Amino acid sequence: MSMQCPSDALVRRNGGQILVDQLRRHGARRVFLVPGESYLPCIDALNEHRGAIEPIVCRQESGAAYMAEAFGKLTGDPGICFVTRGPGATNASIGVHTAFQDSTPMILFIGQVGNDFVEREAFQEIDYRRMFGPMAKWVAQIDATDRIPEYVARAWRVATNGRPGPVVLALPEDTLWGEAEVADAEPMARLHGYPGQSQLDELKARLAEAERPFLLLGGSGWTEEAQQQMTAFARRFNLPVGVAWRRLECFDQRDAQFVGHVGMGMHDQLRQRLADTDLLIAVGTRIGEATSEGYSWITSPTPKQTLVHVYPDPEELGRVYRASLAIDADVVGFAQSLDRLQPDAQTSWQDATQQARQQYLATLEPQPAPGALNLDRVGLCVDKLLDGKGCVTVGAGNYALYPHRFVRFSGLGSSLAPTVGSMGYGLPAAISSKLEFPERPAVCFAGDGCFQMNLQELGVALQYRLGIVVLVFNNGMWGTIRAHQERDFPGREIALTFTNPAFTTLVEAYGGQGRVVERDEDVEPALRWALEFAERERLPVLIELRYESDYIAPGQSLNDIRDAALARISAQAASE
Repeated sequence: MSMQCPSDALVRRNGGQILVDQLRRHGARRVFLVPGESYLPCIDALNEHRGAIEPIVCRQESGAAYMAEAFGKLTGDPGICFVTRGPGATNASIGVHTAFQDSTPMILFIGQVGNDFVEREAFQEIDYRRMFGPMAKWVAQIDATDRIPEYVARAWRVATNGRPGPVVLALPEDTLWGEAEVADAEPMARLHGYPGQSQLDELKARLAEAERPFLLLGGSGWTEEAQQQMTAFARRFNLPVGVAWRRLECFDQRDAQFVGHVGMGMHDQLRQRLADTDLLIAVGTRIGEATSEGYSWITSPTPKQTLVHVYPDPEELGRVYRASLAIDADVVGFAQSLDRLQPDAQTSWQDATQQARQQYLATLEPQPAPGALNLDRVGLCVDKLLDGKGCVTVGAGNYALYPHRFVRFSGLGSSLAPTVGSMGYGLPAAISSKLEFPERPAVCFAGDGCFQMNLQELGVALQYRLGIVVLVFNNGMWGTIRAHQERDFPGREIALTFTNPAFTTLVEAYGGQGRVVERDEDVEPALRWALEFAERERLPVLIELRYESDYIAPGQSLNDIRDAALARISAQAASE
């Protein structure tokens, strides 16, 4: 029960009680934590909110931070994470960095030494303002118990408004153990930025002048209504639509307007289409390094394309690209305003949009692959069995190209992928998805190296009875780095292989079940079994995929990469 009191009858509470009361008042429903003595009053205060705030006890702070970040992606509300000072904070920093580059609302609370010990390098003491300053929207330390409501309310507002992102608050022990009679701060409604009418008029005029327009969607903060409004706009103007790197949930890819995933690994025809477009409408995306493929198909600072850039942070607009029309608006406000835009005449690029769609559909065909197991077919099978339902998660690695290419994502909540490219993300993200949407399937794609960075979080799936499905791509190496090594130092492979455990035995130790798949014909039966087992038993399932290690990406092999690199080096030597 929350401790709500009229202002003339304030109850004296300790800092932990005040903080958790404030979180509940702002709508927190779940917190992810690794317990620590440095914030015991907060842990104790959760007793007063049983049934309202669910504590998820994680096994390591990076897993907790990833789960909180995934919660922020799924809901639009800040993911709440508690960790202890020092090592707990450093472990959690990877989740904060992910939230920063992915523009995800998140609040990390860190226990801190008391103010009577500060600046003595006390046990596990770190200056969190200096540590987290470059990778958070706001970092602060609450040094007075009666100011906790003020700080929490501001943290919630900063994390969710403008360009969303992480906030870090340090909690000195004397602040949490201290007591105060203070009123809770009331939550504020989320703010949305809208384009001006003159900007909408200019957008419409540029569309009327265009011959090869392209709509690129990305970023965070989307709602179902905003996606519906954006889809209606794309249909009215018959625009080809792409999603930015790892923003696969921003548009329903089964829709006829969708033409591809823009960024690393996209197909050549889409890359050329982006380079040739005469009007690029980029909404919610920074068009960062991964999306722009190293700032190649779009150049900085002045793109050759006419660029309409819509983004909720005026400091980002013009930072990398000089837009012809810059609009300071968030995706919700911009999408809502698009209802006013109607084409005055039939657009001239219908055939181009249809062609782009057909080129995208052609990429869903599996490519030849060495060995008995074709990973393209694994991605296609997941797409078939999920049929637009559930969530697919990944971490980082070439294996992620298979779901990115072959799964048709269906909108909000269908994908959780770190744009920052951090490993170990997929399993915690799948857990967070299953906690939030227990009726939906959650399928994690994980490389054998990526999976082992946070496999201990299977304990969370066991403890909370979460039926997640994990596909482990076992090639016994750091595959992405191996591909880079063959490009730059062909034939000189070293220090990139490892010996794996028995993954199926490992998942059994966590109460689940596992199978090994080595042939195409076994993929669908194994996936059907895994989804059914996970749903029925509410326990984790793992499918270990064993395949030819030379097979590194869709339609690509290490041998091909090595041969191309050797030919390039030979040609360079001959020309010198």
